[in-house]
Amino acid sequence: MMTPDGQVNPIDTDYQVGQDNVALKVGPFGFDIHNRVFMVSGLAIMAFVFVTLAFQDKMGPIFGDLRAWLTANLDWFFLSTGNVFVIACLVLIVSPLGKVRLGGTEAKPDFGYGGWFAMLFAAGMGIGLMFYGVSEPLTHFQTALDGTSTNANGVRTDWAPLGGAAGDTDAARRLGMSATIFHWGLHPWAIYAVLALGLALFAYNKGLPLTIRSVFYPLFGERVWGWTGHVIDVLAIVATLFGLATSLGIGASQASGGLHYLFDTPLGATTEVILVVLITAMAIFSVVAGVDKGVKRLSELNLILAFLLLLFVIAVGPTLAILTGFFGNLGAYLENLPALAMPFGREDANFTQGWTSFYWAWWISWSPFVGMFIARVSRGRTVREFITCVLLIPSAASVLWMTSFGGTAIDQFVNEGYTAVVDAELSLTLFAMLEGLPLATITSFIGIILVIVFFVTSSDSGSLVLDTISAGGKMDVPVSQRVFWASFEGLVAVALILGGGLVALQAMAVSTGFPFAVVLLVATVSLFKGLASEPRAK
Repeated sequence: MMTPDGQVNPIDTDYQVGQDNVALKVGPFGFDIHNRVFMVSGLAIMAFVFVTLAFQDKMGPIFGDLRAWLTANLDWFFLSTGNVFVIACLVLIVSPLGKVRLGGTEAKPDFGYGGWFAMLFAAGMGIGLMFYGVSEPLTHFQTALDGTSTNANGVRTDWAPLGGAAGDTDAARRLGMSATIFHWGLHPWAIYAVLALGLALFAYNKGLPLTIRSVFYPLFGERVWGWTGHVIDVLAIVATLFGLATSLGIGASQASGGLHYLFDTPLGATTEVILVVLITAMAIFSVVAGVDKGVKRLSELNLILAFLLLLFVIAVGPTLAILTGFFGNLGAYLENLPALAMPFGREDANFTQGWTSFYWAWWISWSPFVGMFIARVSRGRTVREFITCVLLIPSAASVLWMTSFGGTAIDQFVNEGYTAVVDAELSLTLFAMLEGLPLATITSFIGIILVIVFFVTSSDSGSLVLDTISAGGKMDVPVSQRVFWASFEGLVAVALILGGGLVALQAMAVSTGFPFAVVLLVATVSLFKGLASEPRAK
């Protein structure tokens, strides 16, 4: 815990970080764990892995039914929850609470704008942007262009967002990009921002451990150090682990598709499991190397490669359409935002349940991971500056990425008659799009490297967050604990791949996202209470 600079209103508590921990050393391996949080979450995850691997044939249909039930019955809840976080962020920007400075009234930022912006973008959605950057805009465009269809009972059976745009190419393009940006713009970053702000406030201003339970102190007081806090941290660990496993499984699916595309390696669960095992081993090596030598260098490499690939697509793709489309797509997004965010009275059930509900649950399950990372690099920022930048900078980067990759694929199909990109399987759409551009072999290979390195850095960073929570907020703990969590992320991803593939991955993201969504809603109330008591920077 850092010493604040200037005025703060700290919380007076006798709790000491690590006081409930159990320290063990078995040979070369050491552990310093919060015994209750670690044991409950660890045993629950181990039981899940065992059951899923032992009953693979039976678990697939169960995961499918679970995902369908959750999204069909809770789509209104997920959409409403996402809207609450956006509204909360907008209120913080315009209210006097926006003047509160993280770290004290005289605190200075630890990082300049350039480095801070780069880390914000790198934190949130690397694997997802690679996997869905081409496929999602193209899918929404196609379904919108095909229009709506109903069954004998008058219920819509199509997957088009809103009312579709039957036969109108330009309208379908705008609607498809609007729906994509909706899933990758303000709403997910508002989810991240609320939890990240709470973690930063209670760590840097209130003097509490950097762990999820600390955010709830204004509501529960000293009970956060007991079972109330234990349950919160266990939910955070389980949600984070399954959110990460979903991303790792998706990354393995795309890497497998890319290797098949370039080298004709076999597709299927076996290849994906082998990739998960190999890349988890790389992540463990990165963990052992340490943050500075491991994840930092890999993150820098990935940002450079991602930026070069983006520039390449803009330069050799439909450059003018991409540059003008960036602003046109933003305008279409803002125009359709109220309708896309409406939680009630929707007729496009397949879209809201199959796409939006899954995304909101996925972002929520990722929020402890991304939120803690953002909190750790944002000391010294005012609340207004923090919220504005966390919402706008990564959202703008996501819009540019989707416009460049998805817009190029749509242009290839509409203007060039290139059908390979629409015929490709989900995991192959990126490589099919690149095949229509020069230097396809080189850029596809770079795409595989990006997916793999995003995989490694997500696992590495995620294990750090899981380790911090399971150690009760203690930062200086044995590296073997991070190795444990990195290994478990891979195990869960393998279990989900074998137990149902992409459907299983999505099912677990949704099922763990739901209870943690309730936790985040309560955390939002606690955040406002905490901010209200803080002195404000002039």
